[in-house]
Amino acid sequence: MLLPIVLVIASGMAHAVWSMFTKRSRSKSVFLWSIMMVATILLLPVLITELWKHPMNAASYGLLLLSMLLQAVYSWLLSKTYELGDLSQIYPIMRGTSTLLVPVIGVLFLNESLSVFGWLGILCMLGGFAVLSGIGSNSRSGGQQAQGLKPVLMALCVGLCTTCYVFVDKLNLEHVSPIGLLEVTNIGFVLGLTPAVIASGQIVEEWKANKTTLLLGAVLNPGSYLLFLFAMSQAPMAHISPLREIGTIFATFLGVLLLKEQQGMRRMLCSVVIFGGIVLIGMLG
Repeated sequence: MLLPIVLVIASGMAHAVWSMFTKRSRSKSVFLWSIMMVATILLLPVLITELWKHPMNAASYGLLLLSMLLQAVYSWLLSKTYELGDLSQIYPIMRGTSTLLVPVIGVLFLNESLSVFGWLGILCMLGGFAVLSGIGSNSRSGGQQAQGLKPVLMALCVGLCTTCYVFVDKLNLEHVSPIGLLEVTNIGFVLGLTPAVIASGQIVEEWKANKTTLLLGAVLNPGSYLLFLFAMSQAPMAHISPLREIGTIFATFLGVLLLKEQQGMRRMLCSVVIFGGIVLIGMLG
């Protein structure tokens, strides 16, 4: 069990770092598209070879297409969310939403139950989300609060999309290798951003300004999810998924310390509370 834990924690750290690079970029859609395009081109022969040697039934191909579609929606939502909000505000919400939704759906619609620790975890996460959103802040007018809620709502949508594609990809791992599935998700991610990238016309400018971080992101972005897929292939998803969200704390600290985002102490404390809630739900809920 030690290896999956190490893989998941490394996955969360890598995800936080490339997210910081994205936030620092000039064009979020171009940056995300570029770092994914490198891996997409490199891994395409691997996917073609795997599908040629091991053909699947129609239902399995349908699941792969569903994964691509979800990744396309996810990539578009992600680029818009990074344009609207600070990394230290939106990242904990994006990463925590999926952990929050699964037990809530189970209680409301599947007649499942939560332990006291599970409910405490949900309260921690809801409280952290509320503080990060700025709801009830006396220093903002109603219009400012409405504007400030936009990145929060977008981050929640990203989290919902993440919830969907993780479940679909868990099913896909029964029919395709982690590397093959990674390429499927890469293709969907790139396709979702291609219209915005073409419209922007900023590919050359982005590479001139951020060549180094683009190359690093090209390794960390697919690498973070590949590590998670390998971990899921060796351990139950419910046991390892919460640990990946340690990246929530790491990304928040990166946003505050390196990107000089405001409300530093408040947001760092919120990220710790949200991560604590994730662990309570995942481990004891």
